[in-house]
Amino acid sequence: MSERANISRPTLTEIEKGSPKVSIGSYFSVLKVFGLEKDFLLIAKDDILGRKLQDANIQIRKRAPKKQMINQRTSGRDNENS
Repeated sequence: MSERANISRPTLTEIEKGSPKVSIGSYFSVLKVFGLEKDFLLIAKDDILGRKLQDANIQIRKRAPKKQMINQRTSGRDNENS
């Protein structure tokens, strides 16, 4: 299978496990071997939940900026050495 899909055996193993680390192109190559490449076009075609979330225009709260603790510690050392 991996040879026909032109991917390595470890990559095929990761695909079999459903790993998100594998490129979408590798998944497509395996679909092509099975004759399912046309099904690839159906992925998320009618994603009803995704459309509802998109239309809901959900506001994402921004995170507070991180405190500059490292700079404060470093500047304190500089003052001690002066």
